[in-house]
Amino acid sequence: MNQQRLMQVLLAPQISEKATYVADKNNQVVFRVASDASKPEVKAAVELLFKVGVESVQIANVKGKQKKFGRFMGSRKNWKKAYVCLKPGQEINFVDGGVA
Repeated sequence: MNQQRLMQVLLAPQISEKATYVADKNNQVVFRVASDASKPEVKAAVELLFKVGVESVQIANVKGKQKKFGRFMGSRKNWKKAYVCLKPGQEINFVDGGVA
């Protein structure tokens, strides 16, 4: 896979209550990914950027919420998130800026 493409697949870590619960319980990390990203691309990008082993990847499409702008109805953009399951004994620590 193209290394330049892999650098654009991961957009940001998704930090929420659910994401921290999943990280503690299942050794998974949640990322916001590009809307056209595939599972193999996400796996290769995480392994390239963080130098960790990836066991599996699950991807979920998140619908944008309906919002009201004054008297007009609009909606936020749809986006995609990836649950990345790391191999046992490995973790990603975002506070220190990478691998723990």
